[in-house]
Amino acid sequence: METLIKIAQVILALSFLILIHELGHFLFARLFKIRVEKFYLFFDPWFSLVKFKPKNSHTEYGIGWLPFGGYCKISGMIDESLDKEQLKEEPKPWEFRSKPAWQRLFVMAGGVLFNILLAIILYGLILYTWGEEYIRTEDASYGIECSPLAEEIGFRSGDRILAFDDKSVVDDPVHMLHVDLVRTRPAVITVLRGEDTVRFNFDQNYIAEMLNVPGLFSIRYPFVVSSVPDSSLNIGAGLMAGDRIVSVNGLPAPAIQDVQKVLAENKGGVIEAGVQRDGESISVSLLVNEQGMLMVGVTNPMDFIPVTIRNYSLPGAFPAGIDKAYKTASNYLKELGLIFNPKTKAYKSVGSFIAIGSIFPGTWNWEVFWNITAWLSVMLAVLNLLPIPALDGGHIVLVLYEMISRKKPSDKFLEYSQIVGMIILMGLMFLAFGNDILRLFT
Repeated sequence: METLIKIAQVILALSFLILIHELGHFLFARLFKIRVEKFYLFFDPWFSLVKFKPKNSHTEYGIGWLPFGGYCKISGMIDESLDKEQLKEEPKPWEFRSKPAWQRLFVMAGGVLFNILLAIILYGLILYTWGEEYIRTEDASYGIECSPLAEEIGFRSGDRILAFDDKSVVDDPVHMLHVDLVRTRPAVITVLRGEDTVRFNFDQNYIAEMLNVPGLFSIRYPFVVSSVPDSSLNIGAGLMAGDRIVSVNGLPAPAIQDVQKVLAENKGGVIEAGVQRDGESISVSLLVNEQGMLMVGVTNPMDFIPVTIRNYSLPGAFPAGIDKAYKTASNYLKELGLIFNPKTKAYKSVGSFIAIGSIFPGTWNWEVFWNITAWLSVMLAVLNLLPIPALDGGHIVLVLYEMISRKKPSDKFLEYSQIVGMIILMGLMFLAFGNDILRLFT
């Protein structure tokens, strides 16, 4: 069921985004009286599920059967859909190629503009409806729990991260530290370790591994008992609600993660726990079951870690939405820079629909769904701006060249550049699908 929910979310999100993207091209084309021959959601090789053509309209609207995108076929536009026989004819007044460069520029940029506008609207509505909730790095007062890779890099469990280079991160969301570390690639990291401020160099050779590790850090929080059920192994051990375990078998255990590590090493055994109760310290012998658990209730960690909540009015939500869309685009450009840098091996993280599907949760949550959709809208806009023939960015570069040089590239050149662009895109698609398949089997 979870897989079906993920698939449904991917199809719904991408269909919506591509529809909006193609609508941008469509509306600008119609604004400049350029004919649009077909406007389709999904692709329609051989046949379509639905199609209709309004009376006195030159446009056929439809829904294809292959749910991997959609398209807007603009008359006289030199792209993968252009009829070569049409190319041999003189441009007609209603064709794309007969229009002035500035109009063609707006038509080609329309999809990107609409995706950016959609992201701003979605982020604004999300902030207005749900607000913003996050844990500031400074408020994670018990520090971070490190993955093995984080320890290799130089972090230690219990560290409180202070800065990347000279930029303080104490006000940043703690869940973004992993991503920010990859994006900013600092030379030096500063942490508070116990009472000492420690600075260490960041070896950027770890970036490739970091891109393929889901979580470099997690938040540490204390082990505070909320209840001892009657069915618990430790019903008569002397534990009480409110007790905090601070040591296990003589070893300090300031966080629940420390306790869990010792429990995993003592499955089916007995541990000696140091407990704080109402300012006093006591020792309690506790039984550990075969799964490495004490079978006691644990207090919600959010009771110990403050969550920053920001609510927005409707007028205030949309400027914040613009800011969020801008930061998302800026950060994604940095990630693309890593992908095109062979030294980082970030190309191994490129994924296709399978990778996108893994981002969505297995349960339906509208806030999460619209957040991911807004992010994908920005991603789609940025990717389409890449100066690759066959993408909007490639067309835009050629139109800008024409406007600056006042010399229009020949139709033959545009046709061949389109073929080259399609080959590049096919190569990127094979890379993405190949990476996804490798991840499934490794």
